[in-house]
Amino acid sequence: LFAQADKVEILLVGTGKDLRPLPAALRAAMKEAGISADPMSTGAAVRTYNVLLAEDRAVAAALIAVD
Repeated sequence: LFAQADKVEILLVGTGKDLRPLPAALRAAMKEAGISADPMSTGAAVRTYNVLLAEDRAVAAALIAVD
């Protein structure tokens, strides 16, 4: 992702069923690369990804699968 940072504005992180914070070092690295990293439940991340993609935003997602 860092190699493609110029093409990604927002990273949505689907953390499964429960919201879990991103480690401080990862948040700092993302901020330094100019990427806004937003953790949320996977379902919310998928919905948000689709909306942002429809708006032609530079969005990427890292998702943990849920049942």
